Amino acid sequence: MFSLIDPLDYPSLDDAINTAKNADEADTDVILIGGSTGVQGELLDQVAKRIKENVSKPVILFPGNISTLTNYADAVYFMSMLNSRSPYWISGAQMLAAPVIKHSKIEPISTAYIVIEPGGTVGWVGDSNLIPRSKPKLAAALALAAQYMGFHFVVTDAGSNPEDGHIPLEMVKTVKSVIDIPYIVAGGIRTPDEARDVIRHGADIIQVGTAFEKKGSVDKIKAMVKAVREGARKRG
Repeated sequence: MFSLIDPLDYPSLDDAINTAKNADEADTDVILIGGSTGVQGELLDQVAKRIKENVSKPVILFPGNISTLTNYADAVYFMSMLNSRSPYWISGAQMLAAPVIKHSKIEPISTAYIVIEPGGTVGWVGDSNLIPRSKPKLAAALALAAQYMGFHFVVTDAGSNPEDGHIPLEMVKTVKSVIDIPYIVAGGIRTPDEARDVIRHGADIIQVGTAFEKKGSVDKIKAMVKAVREGARKRG
């Protein structure tokens, strides 16, 4: 259970920090910080520093670009958007960020990022050739290619708060059936029942952000964490 904090989606920085504290108390496994646009500079330093001071869980950056880096985090998704039409998002940004990450001493986590329709802001910004929701084998083939290329994690993401919800369960199952590396499902997981189903169908990790922005109470996040654990017990 990874809880994502995009500070720009909260009324104030204090609200974002409070949700991170609630997620920690609810026993989420990781606190992610990031967003598709604007999470950088002094804002990122402040939110990462304050979250790190107030939580016991690892703090990992979910970068929107090369500027989503701060020394106050523990690690960063060293992420390549494999189905982008632009080489910048596949390897260009990574080349520019690599020396900065090495100097910062934060841990890079090699992560393959696959954007599923509708894709939301991240799909538009990243010029993604969106994987159709009805084509799970395409997502699976791309995930398997990521494993063969040496990535340590695979993320499929439908974008922030997609109208049709999280990716189809058949796609989750199909992707996981062909890879051995940890598989993260992001985008549109709003309820404990949905979290339980996504994990039960093969996801190793779910990534939740929007669902906690307005009602990120300890009890709500605990319910999501409990559902994730239950889903894992009910697998195969």
